[in-house]
Amino acid sequence: MVKIRSWVNAARLRTLPLSVSGILVGSAIAAGEGAFNAAVFSLALATTLGLQILSNFANDYGDFVKGTDNEDRVGPQRAMQSGLISRKEMLYGMMITGILTFLIAIALIYISFGTENFLYALLFLVLGIAAISAAVKYTVGDSAYGYRGLGDIFVFIFFGIVGVYGCYFLYTTEWNWQVLLPAFAIGALSAGVLNLNNMRDRLSDERAGKNTLVVKMGAAKAKNYHYFLVLSAMFFMLIFSAVSFEALDDLLYVIAFVPLGMHLRRVIENENPVLLDPELKKLAISTFLLAVLFSLGQVI
Repeated sequence: MVKIRSWVNAARLRTLPLSVSGILVGSAIAAGEGAFNAAVFSLALATTLGLQILSNFANDYGDFVKGTDNEDRVGPQRAMQSGLISRKEMLYGMMITGILTFLIAIALIYISFGTENFLYALLFLVLGIAAISAAVKYTVGDSAYGYRGLGDIFVFIFFGIVGVYGCYFLYTTEWNWQVLLPAFAIGALSAGVLNLNNMRDRLSDERAGKNTLVVKMGAAKAKNYHYFLVLSAMFFMLIFSAVSFEALDDLLYVIAFVPLGMHLRRVIENENPVLLDPELKKLAISTFLLAVLFSLGQVI
């Protein structure tokens, strides 16, 4: 029972709502166009959850091996750091999760494109492999991109553009530039969650040699960058509504701007990075709320 609880903790369930936000938004836009497919939705959801859990396992492993998870770390203690899961066990967990996620992704690609759209299927197969690789390489290996300040870019691409636009394309096989606007919004908010995490861990990351974007920019610029991410997300959503407006239901997601605004105020007033930890969950849930309300507006 203790071991099961350890794996559940290592999967970091609180990060999962954020990871599915892009799938909800992309699926909702497709549903609004009459292109929804329950099988595609289920498999896309499973693939995204698998990638997020794989990423969480890999982060646990990579940060522990590199010595980043030490007594200076501010956030909750991780599974390997606490000794509840061994290095070998975590490697096996990563391998099994990666293989299962890849198999689900293949099923998703086949259901979406069949055998008629071979080039599209090949493109998404490459994207799937890239996503699995990115999930692992954030902290694992000598060339871990999270230790070189590149995590925000990858989060923006895979949570935003691939998550929203890629999901929309799986349903429709159509190119629609307008879908990039909510994709950019979800990508920016997802990068905001990562930035907030790195703001909280700035001092311990700097001592451990983890050169995140926050470490490179410094605390003051990291705050300004955070404001930019959250406010630009709101802007992209409003622009999407402006170019695709049909009814007031389309603006239901604006309700989520309230907790986002409250979050920004708390970040502005914050002077102790340790106190930013609760804001991680709040920003992730606010992003999920925005995705749910947006989806309801599109479907209604």
